[in-house]
Amino acid sequence: MITNSFDLTGKVAVVTGATGVLCSAMCRGLAQAGAKVVVIARNTDRIAALVESLEQGGGQALGICADVLDKTALEAAAAQVVATYGQVDILVNGAGGNRADATTMPGQRSFFDLPQEALRWVFDLNFVGTVLASQVFGALLAQQGHGVILNVSSMASYQPMTRVVAYAGAKAAINNFTSWLAVYMAQEHSPAIRVNAVAPGFFLGEQNRYLLMDETSGELTPRGQQIIDHTPMQRFGDPDDLVGTVVWLVSDASRFVTGVVVPVDGGFMAFSGV
Repeated sequence: MITNSFDLTGKVAVVTGATGVLCSAMCRGLAQAGAKVVVIARNTDRIAALVESLEQGGGQALGICADVLDKTALEAAAAQVVATYGQVDILVNGAGGNRADATTMPGQRSFFDLPQEALRWVFDLNFVGTVLASQVFGALLAQQGHGVILNVSSMASYQPMTRVVAYAGAKAAINNFTSWLAVYMAQEHSPAIRVNAVAPGFFLGEQNRYLLMDETSGELTPRGQQIIDHTPMQRFGDPDDLVGTVVWLVSDASRFVTGVVVPVDGGFMAFSGV
């Protein structure tokens, strides 16, 4: 049956940045599809809470505290996963985000004043963190000869959104890296290793909420309203809206799909504005 193609029973899925709003929903979806979920993040309290939630829902989960920009920590995490589960089948590179001081704001912070440290932090977290995790866990997939890597891109990768220069540049790099790594893994290691990406549209998360919603009134900011006006489905995404696409891309249901970036955006990218 076609539904069996989406079954992840017996698979081990490693998710970086797992405790964020979007990635925690991905973790729940992966667990519901049968995967053993490895929660990798930096906040131990959030890791413990998510692992407990997954286990209470009937899933199996392992929490590991690690920074995606620390390759030694990632290598230790990979060793712990193998020691616990014996394999890695799926890597979701979810660690990412933006910072207020890397964001231009009219009358407050111009492009010319953005601190180098903030720009580097945002770019490194989103791009370099994905590359390092792909090196560490991708090496295990290469040894096994099979597996899936799923990167997390953004609408900002297609047309750079105003305000978020480092974030947009990093996500554009993710798209290029996704295509490159898909070809590399298939040709140099195994055609049974696939690499794809999901590109969320506008979801309310911790990093962008202050740009889209007024903190006091809860009303849409002008930027938030502009996004809704250019989203044919007339709403922000709900984290659970990503789950179906994520499960499809990491399961056998997409076994002949590699090197692509799939938008989940409510039609934002399709809308010309007229």
